[in-house]
Amino acid sequence: MSISLEVWGDYACFSRPEMKVERVSYDVMTPSAARGPVQLGVARSVEPIYPQEVTITRVAITTETDAEKKGTEMGRKYIVPYGLYRCEGFVSANLARKTTGFSEEDLSLLWEAILNMFENDRSAARGKMAVRELIVFKHDSELGNAPAWKLFDDVQVERADPNDHAPARSYKDYTVTVDEASIPAGVHCTRMV
Repeated sequence: MSISLEVWGDYACFSRPEMKVERVSYDVMTPSAARGPVQLGVARSVEPIYPQEVTITRVAITTETDAEKKGTEMGRKYIVPYGLYRCEGFVSANLARKTTGFSEEDLSLLWEAILNMFENDRSAARGKMAVRELIVFKHDSELGNAPAWKLFDDVQVERADPNDHAPARSYKDYTVTVDEASIPAGVHCTRMV
């Protein structure tokens, strides 16, 4: 399952804030215009990653000229043996109701799409990337019962063995915890795997 973004309308003006007087519209959406009920941040690695350079030999030659001269080609590729990334996002029930009609059914489809985003789109570049866990905080109030930053701070990712200083090579090298005792009333935590 994939996630796609569609924008439509008779009058879509994607302007830049620095254009104070004269409005200029672009044919693509600007970051300030991309606001809706779902906002996802940039994923960041939990610890420093250690890229490795590997040498590859390619038997399939790419041009006829090269095929006449040689039987193989050498190349380089950079890989990250393991990295754990954390991405934080938001779903605004208020914006969903006011602007798009984003429903509970849509929300369930979003969770399913996030959990399976790499399962049906394998490539050599992504290796064995997978979503390991989705932690959802649901509020009783449409406008929220707690600030998002506080809830995100309640999610901790630590090394399973604090004395192990070698680069992580598996999800088992980490422990992910949620401080459920500090979650305020009106907020419910669901952990999806």
